[in-house]
Amino acid sequence: MNRRPLRVLQVITRMIVGGAQETAMLTCALLDRERFRCELLTGPQTGPEGELHTETRARGVTMHVEASLVRELHAVKDPLALLRLVLFLRRQRFDIVHTNCSKAGILGRIAARIAGVPVVVHTAHGWAFTPGQPRPVFWLYVWLERLCARWCRALVVVAQPDAEKGLSLGIGRPDQYVLVRSGIEIDAYRAAPCTRLEARRLAGVPEGAFVVGAVGRLSPQKAPLDLLAAFEDVARARGDAHLVLVGDGPLRAEVEARVARANLVDRVHLLGLRRDVPELLRAFDVLALASRWEGLPRVFPQAMAAGLPIVATRVDGAVEAVVDGETGWLVDVGDRAGLAARLLELAQDPERARRMGEAGLARVEEFSATRMVHRLEELYERLAREAGLPA
Repeated sequence: MNRRPLRVLQVITRMIVGGAQETAMLTCALLDRERFRCELLTGPQTGPEGELHTETRARGVTMHVEASLVRELHAVKDPLALLRLVLFLRRQRFDIVHTNCSKAGILGRIAARIAGVPVVVHTAHGWAFTPGQPRPVFWLYVWLERLCARWCRALVVVAQPDAEKGLSLGIGRPDQYVLVRSGIEIDAYRAAPCTRLEARRLAGVPEGAFVVGAVGRLSPQKAPLDLLAAFEDVARARGDAHLVLVGDGPLRAEVEARVARANLVDRVHLLGLRRDVPELLRAFDVLALASRWEGLPRVFPQAMAAGLPIVATRVDGAVEAVVDGETGWLVDVGDRAGLAARLLELAQDPERARRMGEAGLARVEEFSATRMVHRLEELYERLAREAGLPA
């Protein structure tokens, strides 16, 4: 029998600068092209986080933009997006449709079922139901995930706690869940062509400062105001402490206002959207993240590859990336005082910070994009065989 490449479509709602989006882009770009032909379908929206449309195309990925696929619930656009997805899938005849995140995951799985796609896979990059949501909204998302889980062959999670949470709420079966960690291109962070002094000039911080760095959206999920509150304690204790925030988002104005009220304008550096993150990480002494919820933040392996210790909140994927007391410290969600205390410990003990950074670097290969893609290739080929596809 002649072998042919499997045709794969990644579906995601929008290609902003974010972990799920980078994962979908790298999957399309790095799959073995002799065995797979992978394309990407997304909506047109971007945002203050920046866009990945340009980079995706530059990597040679065929990208389809569906104008009716938007992030918000929409009484007109959502049914139209579903219809257009069904027609597109019937016309293109993909072997595998792999949906990502909640909105694209729901519409994409329904469309794939209607269109008769042989293999459907979904990745939950953290679930759409989150702490603090109104209960009707929380249970609506749970019900939709339960329903759509019936229409896919595999549920991929980036951290094992997501599988445990899904099963505890009746989403899917245990045999559907597959752990595939979100991968990064490690060498870009491990071997960034930048010295520490050059990186500090890029970040605008003094050469001898103690630098706390964060990379991520300025959004409620990432809780930058919690991190800023913790840093205020650090700044009072150490006159050489600086905070660098890389990223943008809906909370930027609130962050700027709080920085001004705390008289920290000269010590908190809001760099906005940057594509030189591997270089900027060289300026940090510690990577900090105060997230309220997460799947597995990609900035953790990025920091590990750069040899940085990590201080973060104990959200789902954090416990798998950060070995508490060995590669960094974990504190409870919302524990601003605990976050500040752990940052100060590392400031006062640079030798321990160095050992933690080295321990993280020693285990970062677990989070490589190459390993992620190999795991997905194995998954796709297994599911294709089970579906009787001639590949």
